[in-house]
Amino acid sequence: MSKYAYPAIFHQEENGFYIDFPDIETCFTQGRDIPEGMEMARDALALILCEFEDHKRRLPVPSDLKEIKTGKDAFATLICCDTDHYRMTLNSRAVKKTLTIPAWMNDAAIAAGINFSQVLQEALLLKLGRA
Repeated sequence: MSKYAYPAIFHQEENGFYIDFPDIETCFTQGRDIPEGMEMARDALALILCEFEDHKRRLPVPSDLKEIKTGKDAFATLICCDTDHYRMTLNSRAVKKTLTIPAWMNDAAIAAGINFSQVLQEALLLKLGRA
């Protein structure tokens, strides 16, 4: 599973918002305003959940948003993220691969002006179900 939703608490401060996640004690961030806070919260949540996944740590169960208590200068909202999408945008550097194809196919593809890297990427996306 790569899609998650966790409650976050936005605490109003003098210069914007401090944001924490009651279910993930090591996940917090800040933002100048609500839109920036939402973006920063999504990024912080995806980053920490990727760490959980990478280290095969058990993910905390998200609290029910209706059960979250906040002070007068705070509000709770759900933050959604997709760790697969986060990994793709974070790690999109090119990696060189060596592959083997029949000589006739290589010659025909070159004659047709086919970009080998592009074709391989498109084929892998199809095979991975992400096209």
